[in-house]
Amino acid sequence: MAIIHEVDKVRLVFSVDLQERGYLSVNKAHIEPLRAKCMLFGNASVHRELHFLERSILQMRSFSSWSALRCAAMSVFAAGLVASVAGSLQAEPPTAPALHQVSAEGIRHGIAGFGADTFIADADGKVLWSDPRNTRDGFVLPNGHLLLTITKSSEYPGGGAIEVDRAGKMYFEYRGTQSEVNSVQPVPGGHYVLTEGGEKPRLLELDRSGKIVVEFPLQCQNKDFHMETRMARKLKNGHYLVPHLLDFAVKEYDKTGKVVWEAKTPNWPFSCIRLATGETYISCTHGNMVVEADKEGKIIWQVTNDDLPGAPIKDACGAQLLSNGHLVFTSYGSGGESEPKLTEITKDKKIVWQLFTGRNHGLHQFQILEADGALPHGNAMR
Repeated sequence: MAIIHEVDKVRLVFSVDLQERGYLSVNKAHIEPLRAKCMLFGNASVHRELHFLERSILQMRSFSSWSALRCAAMSVFAAGLVASVAGSLQAEPPTAPALHQVSAEGIRHGIAGFGADTFIADADGKVLWSDPRNTRDGFVLPNGHLLLTITKSSEYPGGGAIEVDRAGKMYFEYRGTQSEVNSVQPVPGGHYVLTEGGEKPRLLELDRSGKIVVEFPLQCQNKDFHMETRMARKLKNGHYLVPHLLDFAVKEYDKTGKVVWEAKTPNWPFSCIRLATGETYISCTHGNMVVEADKEGKIIWQVTNDDLPGAPIKDACGAQLLSNGHLVFTSYGSGGESEPKLTEITKDKKIVWQLFTGRNHGLHQFQILEADGALPHGNAMR
């Protein structure tokens, strides 16, 4: 009952603020203490719901105009949302999703999913491994271990990055020192590359002991910590490719932190994949699109819901380029039985495979595996 009482207080605070302050005065600094209070419950459903509420409010504040109807509607939304959080506190712990694949071409994939559900499953939907923690990025490693970016929680207040085996034994741990850790990537030499959001957003490359071997500040807006960056990746040339959401830009940094290349994007960039030929695929979250930029940063190709039957793109977050040239992307905002979480397309924009989970929870990032859940040969371009 004490937890329900706390949720009721949060509901009351949000309702009063949304009615009296209006959305133009609700900002990240206002939301964060309330979110932190609910995070103390240590319940994954609470974390998901509060994350969704935070994103929805901040997204709506970016609209150019406001009306009393919007504010009233969102007040009702907030009240109902927190009420659902209260209900979730009484529910059973979340289980791994029931996976269903559809492909007229007979394509079958194993999947590693990172997000509200963290799991490995084979092509038949059998869950081979799962972790109760909410994750933001991750990799299945050649030794079978999992490298995970941990969403901020009571266990990791500043987020974190860990390497664990299937039994849960930890081989590497980094605890975030600021607001959150947004990505992690294994790189040659046994190093890890990660990004950290906060007052001093930065990119780090660490060795297995946790020693910093590369560190530089990220050149991005600093008013909204959560929207500073996402899936950063080290390139073969030793540089680092980093998407900056509210800057509407993907930047390539050298190891000193100098920006040596930049592409402006039509919406918030989330994932970026550099091709051997120099082009770069970029998923653009709320733009519901994936674009391709040339060596000069000019957009030369894109896919949107106008190009695909069923409008499957809802918040394009994670992306992976397969060895056959097919592109797979997440739809973080999709939910229910009829909306795909993952979609695979050809370069000429034909859908050849989709994954359905029946869950409202989002997949933040993913990794395509062999049908039996094994790691494919070659490097994953994601």
